[in-house]
Amino acid sequence: MTLVSYDPAARLWLLSTAGSSYAIRLDEDDVLRQVHWGRPLTLEQALTAAAVPAAAPGSSFDGITGEEYPAEGGARFGLPSLQLRHADGSRGVHWQYLGHGIETGAAAPEASPAVGEEGTRPCELTIRFRDRHYPLELDLHYRLRPSSEVLERRAVLRHTESESEPWGEPVRLLRMDAACWTLPPLPDYRLSHVTGGWSSEGRLRRTSIPVAETVLTSRRGITSHQANPWLMLDDGSATEDSGEVWSTALAWSGSWRITVQRAPEGVVSCTGGSGHEGLVVRLLPGDSWETPVFAGQYAQDGFGGASRAWHRHIADHVLPRAAELRPVLYNSWEATGFRVSEQNQLQLAAKAAELGVELFVMDDGWFGARRDDTAGLGDWTPSAEAFPDGLGPLVAEVRRLGMRFGLWVEPEMVNPDSDLYREHPDWVLRQPHRERSTLRNQLVLDLARPEVAAWAHARLDALVSEYAVNYLKWDMNRPFTDAGRPGHPDPDRLWFDHVHAVHALMARLRSDHPGLRIEACAGGGGRVDLGVLAHADSAWTSDNTDALDRIGIQHGYSQLYPARTMSAWVTDSPNPLTGRSLPLAFRFHVAMAGALGIGGDLRSWTEAELRQAADLVARYKRIRPVVQQGAQYRHRNAVQHVLGEESVLIAWQLPVPHGVPIPPLRLAALDPAARYRDQETGRLHEGALLLARGLDVRLDLGLTGDFSSTVVHLRREGG
Repeated sequence: MTLVSYDPAARLWLLSTAGSSYAIRLDEDDVLRQVHWGRPLTLEQALTAAAVPAAAPGSSFDGITGEEYPAEGGARFGLPSLQLRHADGSRGVHWQYLGHGIETGAAAPEASPAVGEEGTRPCELTIRFRDRHYPLELDLHYRLRPSSEVLERRAVLRHTESESEPWGEPVRLLRMDAACWTLPPLPDYRLSHVTGGWSSEGRLRRTSIPVAETVLTSRRGITSHQANPWLMLDDGSATEDSGEVWSTALAWSGSWRITVQRAPEGVVSCTGGSGHEGLVVRLLPGDSWETPVFAGQYAQDGFGGASRAWHRHIADHVLPRAAELRPVLYNSWEATGFRVSEQNQLQLAAKAAELGVELFVMDDGWFGARRDDTAGLGDWTPSAEAFPDGLGPLVAEVRRLGMRFGLWVEPEMVNPDSDLYREHPDWVLRQPHRERSTLRNQLVLDLARPEVAAWAHARLDALVSEYAVNYLKWDMNRPFTDAGRPGHPDPDRLWFDHVHAVHALMARLRSDHPGLRIEACAGGGGRVDLGVLAHADSAWTSDNTDALDRIGIQHGYSQLYPARTMSAWVTDSPNPLTGRSLPLAFRFHVAMAGALGIGGDLRSWTEAELRQAADLVARYKRIRPVVQQGAQYRHRNAVQHVLGEESVLIAWQLPVPHGVPIPPLRLAALDPAARYRDQETGRLHEGALLLARGLDVRLDLGLTGDFSSTVVHLRREGG
């Protein structure tokens, strides 16, 4: 399949995946316009579509629409993707086409093993422009892979003169998005996205798009709990299994903004990128500014099909070690909080090993003067009180028990009551002549300063080296406030430079320590995005471990992100956050839909609970390859994962009024001509009946009471 085709006479490019086409063309004024985004077209068909004249403005008040990368200037009244101000006060740009290039190359060396193999090498189209008067050049990049339905877009702006030349003065960059996506004309438009807050992340919302500008954003310096930088658009009729869905996702771990515009004349587009409104950076002569990737995808098989396409793309082209099975981990936080000691960690490790846990992670409270959240953050040395002989004895015992060892760290933060702050009070984000804001008794380190980044790497590198740490839970427990650099000529850059510094630090640690794995966390799901997942193996989904709440949180998470990245814990009952009591099996089954972890105080579990937990951990290990690496299908009160000849259904029963019928659960993605055997009961099922009639919730699945749950592991007979 040809990924990128070009017709020089029409100046039209056609970008093709197996299931979609994206066509753009240059008009006579060198303005780049979208021709098509949707079902596959041939180059000839795209040329026919491009030949249809655009609708002329109805009046002088309508303005220019339909541009591929709209900039401020001229008769443009919609939200621009690019806004800037020149040194002479002029705003906007007037582009002239310079040429284009098509390059095929290999992927990053630490990518999933599938990436870079024959037939999966990316192909990148670059279209180049320059301003007709000012020393600016713009490159628009489009990257495709044969194994993916996702089109990755980004932009690079360059100031091409030196300081000694006539226009050798800074340009003020007011806004630079990565891409603008325009939808085809539809009868109506609906927006799907997630919203929430701390411990209530990922709540899925579907709403009609108003004739207005709808802004999704984070101004917090992190991806945020309140929103996530992706969206899905349809005509209002798409379902989980059918209908056309257009979706976009931004690969950025800091502040961001995506704006959906629905114009009165019917055009719908979305533009998005890093940073929030009001930030200004100086582009000096010789400098360039590169956006993160703002990727898009078209699906014909509903929201479920769109999600599975994103899952495949993330596994094949984003995650560093996608093929690895995520270990069953134990985390000590909910058991001990800040009351960490060598003795209680050894007790928990022994209990965890008996359950079959593979990775023991010691959470907050192990370092410096850390006995609550008021002190010690930034002093990354073991507490002499809690660990008089250092971490060595604990690490040795964890390994003797057959587990790997992990640590919680928060390298971007510092307590004012810490040795680090007393030595370097100037290292934190702060505004001159303003009182600093402490949240959770901590301040944000300016990790974009080279000396701060060097310190962070040195401390983490020393920890990982000395104790052969296998896993870092990388946390960030407060957003940016007072985000300034007193005396710095370009202070707003810190909102961008900090994110680049975090990603670079993660990448450097992984390069220095190939066996190291990282879990992304920010007070739960505050930092989950395609940017951080290029450097992390999993993400902490939420600080809320209540299994009932987690069903909704995990449903929203799964819209874009695959199960193998979704950290999910089983904790105590009643739940420490909500006070809700739920059966142990229900708590396990909900967590088994992702990367299973345990976070309760195992010392208080009964012998019966421990035996049941050990059986459930063993069960999870049997189904883990299918759950973590299979295709996911969402059902009512159930999720199904399919990998090759195997399928795993995780189902639960929530409270329903008496007398309300509960329909059977019809499975998906099975062979109707095959038979499937239940690996636990031995029962044989006809594939056609599983697809057409399904499994009776009470009779077949045994879900007869509130919060009852089950796992069904099917294997194709003779497969």
